[in-house]
Amino acid sequence: MNDARPETGYQTPETAIRLHHELDAVWGSGHGLERLSAVNHTVVGKRFMVTALVFFAIGGVLAMLIRAQLASTNSAFLDAAQYAQVFTMHGVIMMFLFAIPFFEGLAIYLLPKMLGARDLAFPRMSAYGYWCYLFGGTFLVAALLFGIAPDGGWFMYTPLSSRPYSAGINADVWLLGITFVEISALSAAIEIMVTILKLRSPGMSLTRMPIFAWYMLVVAAMMIIGFPPLILGSILLEVERAFDLPFFDPTRGGDPLLWQHLFWLFGHPEVYIIFLPAAGALSTIIPVLCRTRLEGYGLIVAAIVAMAFLSFGLWVHHMYTVGIPHVALSFFSAASALVAIPTGIQIFAWLATMAHGRPRYSIPMLHVFGFFFVFVAGGLTGVMLAMVPFDWQAHDTHFVVAHLHYVLVGGFVFPMMAAAYYWLPHITGRQPVQHLSKPAFWLIFIGFNVTFFIMHLTGLRGMPRRVFEYPQAAGWEVLNFISSVGSFVMTIGFALVALDLIMLIRHGRPFRRDPWEAGTLEWATPTPPPSYNFGSLPHIDTRADALAPRNLGPELAAGRGYLGFMRNGWMETLTVDMVSGRLDHVVVLPRPTYLPLWTAIATAAFFASLLAKIYWFTPVAFMAVVILFFLWTPATGLKQDVGPLEVGRGERALHHQEVAQPPSWWAVVFALAANATLYTSLVFGAFFLWLSAPNWPPPDLDFTFVLPSLIGAGTLVTAAIAGRFANGQAGRTVTSLAVTLVAHMISVGAVAVLLMSIPAPTGHAASAAAFAVAVYVGLHAAIGAVLAIYGLWRWNSGYIGPSRMLDLRIGRLWHDYTAVAGLIGLAFPFVLQSLTGIGGR
Repeated sequence: MNDARPETGYQTPETAIRLHHELDAVWGSGHGLERLSAVNHTVVGKRFMVTALVFFAIGGVLAMLIRAQLASTNSAFLDAAQYAQVFTMHGVIMMFLFAIPFFEGLAIYLLPKMLGARDLAFPRMSAYGYWCYLFGGTFLVAALLFGIAPDGGWFMYTPLSSRPYSAGINADVWLLGITFVEISALSAAIEIMVTILKLRSPGMSLTRMPIFAWYMLVVAAMMIIGFPPLILGSILLEVERAFDLPFFDPTRGGDPLLWQHLFWLFGHPEVYIIFLPAAGALSTIIPVLCRTRLEGYGLIVAAIVAMAFLSFGLWVHHMYTVGIPHVALSFFSAASALVAIPTGIQIFAWLATMAHGRPRYSIPMLHVFGFFFVFVAGGLTGVMLAMVPFDWQAHDTHFVVAHLHYVLVGGFVFPMMAAAYYWLPHITGRQPVQHLSKPAFWLIFIGFNVTFFIMHLTGLRGMPRRVFEYPQAAGWEVLNFISSVGSFVMTIGFALVALDLIMLIRHGRPFRRDPWEAGTLEWATPTPPPSYNFGSLPHIDTRADALAPRNLGPELAAGRGYLGFMRNGWMETLTVDMVSGRLDHVVVLPRPTYLPLWTAIATAAFFASLLAKIYWFTPVAFMAVVILFFLWTPATGLKQDVGPLEVGRGERALHHQEVAQPPSWWAVVFALAANATLYTSLVFGAFFLWLSAPNWPPPDLDFTFVLPSLIGAGTLVTAAIAGRFANGQAGRTVTSLAVTLVAHMISVGAVAVLLMSIPAPTGHAASAAAFAVAVYVGLHAAIGAVLAIYGLWRWNSGYIGPSRMLDLRIGRLWHDYTAVAGLIGLAFPFVLQSLTGIGGR
């Protein structure tokens, strides 16, 4: 970085064209192979959506193979092993590689434009997330081509997926591949949450946000809380398969039901995580197509928050038949029915909006009507399945498969097709051709209902899911044949949609901006949008779905807003106070770089070494990932204080390196929230085994390592306290960081002694749980030491001063969290030992 003092003022370009050229020269992503270095949210968002659609096509082909196999009795189209891999990968692709990445891509593309920002808070992290998604998804699909794809169902229940019953690497492909992909999901969730809360236009308070931003804010929070239990479950099962730690083995104190709890703590909220972005798109589209404002804005916000809370209390909805006490079943049954209330609020708000407006019967509205019919039908069957006696009868039959597809296709695919036809003109700058749009919709709508309505009947007649053949005497052949015909009709419809979208991109009529006469900010950009979104940033005085983009767009393009200029070659955007929307500070974003790609490749090498059991290479790959992440940092930071910067409209604001809580500080807060969720799930799992698993208490549980635990706890607290004395001043900062480093290193040593003292972790789940918790504490102490070294390096390089303490503040967050987690973790074995003596069986 140049050591010269940066300019703090600005000079407005003479014309809008000159402003455009100056901005594009800095914000552009290059051409050809240079595009691999792109970090711009428009490019990354489109990559996510296009890749998700490719995976959707692959999942659709697998669905056709399933329907071809089931079209007749005793079919020999696929054998049992092939069918198991095909139906497992169909579910994996549609849930993990299509639905979630597609809405992430839409959000990544839209949110900065809707919020009046020039990019996301962490462009390089979104690029890294995309490459992890691409490599992880390719990893899973390639396994299918080589015949080693997962074959235990998309939810991988134990003990079927444990080593004794799945000896090959098929299950490992799922566990490692899905964990790899979940890195992308979690990074996107943190990115979206920070962007919505901080990177809005000045004046845009929470109550003025567009409704789509509210939906994505809630969804991002759900992902931060909901995804870590799945990641933990995948880690524990992979550790059991690779190193024989018996978390799920009932003969050694484990319990297969622990996997179900961890999986559905993620899995049931995931249904709402998939639905809510689609509902956000509907809440944005319906008012525009009906030429009115959204009815019940406040009620909808309350409903989606309530739905998010309720979704985390419903995970046992999928476990009614596993032997849970009836009192607990009654609670979860009531909660499952209760979630219909916030869902109904949203549906009635949309209907009221349509009733008060003048609907335009366009192609997006056609798909909206498809959503209403299909999703409401799926919701009704969901209420049926919430009733315990009925669920016992329908569990694991085709009735459940039909319900799932009515909810997910009705609640996601139809709204997202409406969103595609609504926003593709913005993405491409061309209006739809629409020659094939209506026939495609009706083929999909009719084909879908023929396929899955009939499947309700096969389920009610007793056909179990996941069977690859059935006898003629069962009486299911005619119904299955009709479902198969319907599925091929639906496939033809999707093929026509693909052709229609290609025609739109190639032959659609160009236009300038806002063909729908919408009221949200994304339509104030040119179409297709430039890399920087806005020539200058707006000030928002009203709700951000009631603006006038056609009038606002030219004003912003002319530079008559905030940051209508270039300064120091910086990529600048603004942040605001989370609640009020008051101007806060200036964020300088990083330039395009290949580092996210290289970091993702190193991450792929890490997971590949685990899959191939080349464990000597695993730490090498992990260190490569750490080093590459640290190479991201020299491009950020200041070596001199710059003070308040002029931002236009007579306002001044500080650089993000000189404020207490910039976006990166909040990102660490949310990352630690996800981390704490994983840790809580680990501790919960141990206590669940104590309460429910057979073969407890263990015969020789004896944790006697008091001294290393006390040393570890004391040094972790010392590290946290020392980290708080680092204040950016010479001497004190170096001393504090040195003490923090030494304290963490002693903690790592104490944890190492503790690990060697734990009775055989492979012998009983209690020892395995204590071992896992200790590893967690030791890993966090080691990372704390690395952060202390990093702080010393940044200090020595001149990036830290009394006004530039961002690196120190981030370190403090980690040291404080590690101290709290360490105290819990180091006390955990003794608490577990005490409990087994009091309440063990």
